[in-house]
Parts: sequence; C-alpha cells; structure tokens
Amino acid sequence: MPITKQYLKSKPECKVTFSFPAKEASEVEVSGEFNEWDFMKLKKQKNGIFKGQVNLPVEKEYQFKYKVDGEWQNDPAADKYLWNDFAASENSVVVV
Repeated sequence: MPITKQYLKSKPECKVTFSFPAKEASEVEVSGEFNEWDFMKLKKQKNGIFKGQVNLPVEKEYQFKYKVDGEWQNDPAADKYLWNDFAASENSVVVV
C-alpha cells in the first residue's frame, strides 16, 4: 500500500500517511529524519494494515524506515531509496 500525500492549501505542508501491510505483526513503527529517528507507532487497522500520519514541510526529502516487530524494513512503495553509511543499508525516501 503506497504512502499517501495530501498537500495543505493553508500552509506549505503535506499530510503524509504511512501505510504498511503486516497482518501477522503485533507492532509497526516508523522512524526517520522527520522525527529525528525517533519511533512513531502506527495503528493497526482491521484489514491488517498499520497506518500513521504526520505533517511535513514541503519541497524536501525525508529518509525513513519501518520497524516491524523489531525488524527494520523499507517501504516497497517508497518514492526512492538512498544508501545510508551509518546503517550500511538503503533507507526509504518520501519526497514532498
């Protein structure tokens, strides 16, 4: 399920909804540059998709990753991917 973006008319922000399908998971969090790599818990929906929203300033790119029951995972529907030397792996990127 892709990331959805809703650009706000009243200010230069975009409401980004992170969605990650994980029916068998008990916990999914998103961590990235937009929250200083802290963890934001996503809420599990009845259909097994975890969702969460955040407003982000526009005209920027933000690296992020999901943590699914303690395992780091990229978003298969990310706008792009960037190599991260610190983690020695690719990170997902959302462009707003």
